[in-house]
Amino acid sequence: MAFKAIHKYARISARKVRPLADLVRGKFADEALDLLKYQPHRGARMLEKVLRSAVGNAQDPDQNKGQTVNPERLVVIDARVDGGPMFKRIRPRARGMAFGILRRTAHITIELEPIDDM
Repeated sequence: MAFKAIHKYARISARKVRPLADLVRGKFADEALDLLKYQPHRGARMLEKVLRSAVGNAQDPDQNKGQTVNPERLVVIDARVDGGPMFKRIRPRARGMAFGILRRTAHITIELEPIDDM
């Protein structure tokens, strides 16, 4: 049984978070949390929160048919960062022109699975 957590509309570009998602994919959940804790990037904080939420979903007895799962037995099977909608802004430039600015957002998805189910 897989446990999932999603942060939709995260106010960060997806290409800034994707290398961090590649870093934790395939690792144990506790090991992935340790890796993200020492990364200096702002996206690492967001990914860490989503990962903690997925671990919390795994430990919730309501989602796991009355049983709790040991967090050391969870593996990150899917860490995905997709692009979300963009805020479009306009910056005034010289000679009355205007340049468009795209403020990008991202959807961060983490999926965990217990090691004995794999």
